[in-house]
Amino acid sequence: MLDVRVGLADVARRAGVSPATASRVLSGSGPASATSRAAVLDAAAELGYQPHPVARQLARRSGTRVVFAVRDARPDILRDPFVTRATAAMAAALDPYQIGVSLRRVGLDCAAELAELASDRGLAAMVLAGHDRELLAHLPSRLRGRTATIGTGGADVDSAAGVGALLAHLQAHGRRRIALVAGPSWLAASAPPVAAYRELARAAGQPVRLVRGDFTSARGRAAARSIMRRWPDTDAIAAVSDATALGVMQALAAAGIRVPDDVAVTGFDDAPPAAAAHPALSTATHPVEEIAAAAARAALGGSPPVTLFPSKPRFRRTCGGSASTP
Repeated sequence: MLDVRVGLADVARRAGVSPATASRVLSGSGPASATSRAAVLDAAAELGYQPHPVARQLARRSGTRVVFAVRDARPDILRDPFVTRATAAMAAALDPYQIGVSLRRVGLDCAAELAELASDRGLAAMVLAGHDRELLAHLPSRLRGRTATIGTGGADVDSAAGVGALLAHLQAHGRRRIALVAGPSWLAASAPPVAAYRELARAAGQPVRLVRGDFTSARGRAAARSIMRRWPDTDAIAAVSDATALGVMQALAAAGIRVPDDVAVTGFDDAPPAAAAHPALSTATHPVEEIAAAAARAALGGSPPVTLFPSKPRFRRTCGGSASTP
């Protein structure tokens, strides 16, 4: 993580220069007057500033922006709240280094698009979301060492723990026929919640009722209708996104099914609409901003870590048990 005690901006303020000048002096990557250079070096020494690995890497790297590449088949994916939140967090994390962020959607079959990005001289690094393991194994050589991922194998949320805690809560409050609206099968990040669901169902001797979603409310509505048609005795529906869960609630309400009296509902993301829904949606935390910032710094640092961020449940009325919001 960035040094929260002393940063580049602190050095610039102490020296009375711009962050850009301080960056050039400390990285040795550009011109600065003798007076400014001396002021920056003195300020860095006084404050005990230690350059972050990202800053050291930037001194050796060309390119002016990080590309946030989102792999998805939906043309409107770039408007998704997860994408917009992640993009803003990356921009904030990279601003001290004067590195910009550009957003791009790539298709599921994106070999040609990744090859194009690899040849882009303005690209300093890439953050990739929506990947699968096969895609990572076939990245262009020029993207290796400067690509980090959001999701399985990179900076990710412990979705298995978050979804698992919600499912266990449903079971503890008497729900025995729980359906799961999972993510798309091609997405690597969809696997952990499904594995947690199957394991909890197996351990409790409960049936597996699994349908696939795409993190949208529209798909949530369709999934709920499918679940209640196929398994009309379902007493709980867990979804792996809040948008999907809200769509589930809409479809249940339209069918005259009461939440949580007849069917309990849980989501995942802890997005603002979850608390504002009526009844308020049980969900689990998803630190999107922390994950995105970590991925951006890792991509520039050259050695992306595998970092699993914790997810904690927020029990509200839709889970059918006692409500609390820790």
